[in-house]
Amino acid sequence: MTANTPPSFLSRIAIAIGSFFAILGNGRLAADVSRVRAGEAFAADVAPREVRVEVPVEKIVEVRVEVPVEKLIEKTVEVEKLVATDSAALQLLGLMQREARFVDFIQEDVAPYTDAEIGAAARVVHEGCRKVLREHFTLSPVCSEAEGSRITLQAGFDAAAVRLTGNVVGQPPFTGTLSHRGWLVTQVKLPQLTDIQAAKVIAQAEVEL
Repeated sequence: MTANTPPSFLSRIAIAIGSFFAILGNGRLAADVSRVRAGEAFAADVAPREVRVEVPVEKIVEVRVEVPVEKLIEKTVEVEKLVATDSAALQLLGLMQREARFVDFIQEDVAPYTDAEIGAAARVVHEGCRKVLREHFTLSPVCSEAEGSRITLQAGFDAAAVRLTGNVVGQPPFTGTLSHRGWLVTQVKLPQLTDIQAAKVIAQAEVEL
């Protein structure tokens, strides 16, 4: 017999007799039977009711932390430019010393020497320095006119390339005599350094054995 098949007559008699004595000895069972007889439905016959339970969930908050970062790239570039400038000056001094003994000449106290002796030494320094300039620098005059000629400077002239002397009053245009053509470096051809620290040694000490 399945769960939905009604019991037979004889089975119902046996159930009724057993239920009679069970109801007499169990008050709770008697109350349940009374409710069923009053028309209350069995728990198995009641469709299950959906129960929704809402569980509070903490709101996830995205926290964005911004850390200030210094512009190290710009600082590095500035340092590199400074080092390159210092190194170029050291190179130039080294070349002048090697070709013209320039540092030796400048550091020497020339007071005890005669003009002829100083002139002879200056000729050697001049020749060596001229060689360095020709080999490592390309120079051109700032002004193409001949020295001693009259020129006119219009408004907006390059004040970094032209220096005014004498009685400077008013506003341009200025007309004056070209006393010096000036020099402009258009190209630098210094050798590439492999050791910056070594460039600080302008002239090596010499030890004769």
